[in-house]
Amino acid sequence: MARQYGTPLYVMSEDIIRKRIEDLKQAFDSTGVKYDINYAGKAFTNLAMCRIVASEGISLDVVSKGEMLTALKAGFPTEHICFHGNNKTPDELAFALEHQIGRIIVDSEDELEALNRLTTLKDCRANIMFRVSPGVEAHTHELIETGTEDSKFGLPYVQAREIILKTKKMPRLTVVGLHCHIGSQIVSDEPFVIAAEKMIDLYRLLQEDEIPLGELNLGGGFGIPYLHKDEAFDVIKYIPQMVLRIKGLCDHAGIDLPKLIVEPGRYIVAESGVTLYTVGTVKKIPGLRTYVSVDGGMNDNPRPALYGAEYEAYICNAKSSSIMETVTVSGRACENDILIDRVDLNRPEVGDTLMISNTGAYNYSMSSNYNRYPRPAVVLISGNMSGVIVKRETDDDLLRLDRIPKWLSGEQHV
Repeated sequence: MARQYGTPLYVMSEDIIRKRIEDLKQAFDSTGVKYDINYAGKAFTNLAMCRIVASEGISLDVVSKGEMLTALKAGFPTEHICFHGNNKTPDELAFALEHQIGRIIVDSEDELEALNRLTTLKDCRANIMFRVSPGVEAHTHELIETGTEDSKFGLPYVQAREIILKTKKMPRLTVVGLHCHIGSQIVSDEPFVIAAEKMIDLYRLLQEDEIPLGELNLGGGFGIPYLHKDEAFDVIKYIPQMVLRIKGLCDHAGIDLPKLIVEPGRYIVAESGVTLYTVGTVKKIPGLRTYVSVDGGMNDNPRPALYGAEYEAYICNAKSSSIMETVTVSGRACENDILIDRVDLNRPEVGDTLMISNTGAYNYSMSSNYNRYPRPAVVLISGNMSGVIVKRETDDDLLRLDRIPKWLSGEQHV
């Protein structure tokens, strides 16, 4: 791949993506409940990925007009698109209504009022769900914990019922369900069950208020093992356990089990992706460390800088030597750009191809042009086939949107 397409390079496996989706389906099918899987597109979205998701018959979460445009361009069924976001613009809401997006997940009272005005103005209807912050600690990194009471996301739990009841005077809005998302990298079913207990209490009260609910979305956040020692969320084990306990909660509350929805993103794509680099320099500092610098960095993988995320790396090209060296993998951005602080590599040398594993989620999505470096290409592998699904950016791409104002163009300023 590195020789054929150049580096840095994102490589994604379609086979692994489909296997993850099939595992989720199998886990839910074994329970016999009504369910849906909404792929969280923010993890990795482009035309090809939308085609894969659509062909698997699952739904798609989007969080911007750009992600909606991508899905529509790919021919994704609009009734299976769910529109998220804590600050949707009027333009985005109008776009979602115009294209009859299947679900709009309302995140605040202000958004509810805006949506009511727009549906009245356009004389149209919308199916909505309400995102609620249930006040649950997900026991994950504080920067990826999103379900606590102090969160920018969702209606505060104590205010949710009062706000949702306002829809009784909004005849163009149909409330179909409730939504919550408590965080990422969760490795057991317990946090989801705790969140479900609070959400089912609210669900029951709203049904008593004659709000026509039928769906409960428990979000995503299924953890994956970035390192060999890491725990992971075993969907085959935990989803049936989770569903069984939620059935019990519903029985206790005296309500029918809603259609259950989950929103995996990282779980589906993280382990399907790797990033390939070329080693540019090997700098040995006696008594301190060895820096192995590659032709990418925080531009194509900002997660170590953002979250202290950890990865494993490998030298791909075959070597006769089995001598391992502990090194620091550094990027080329003009920052303290460290991709991996300590990792054992097979005697790295200039020109080697270095692979960092499990980079399929959020790396491409979060990539940037910092220092005016072009973004890498993305290649998809399916069986023994491979093809570019996102072209490598060029120098012309970097300059395409630049403009020079008149007073800097050499023309006389009046």
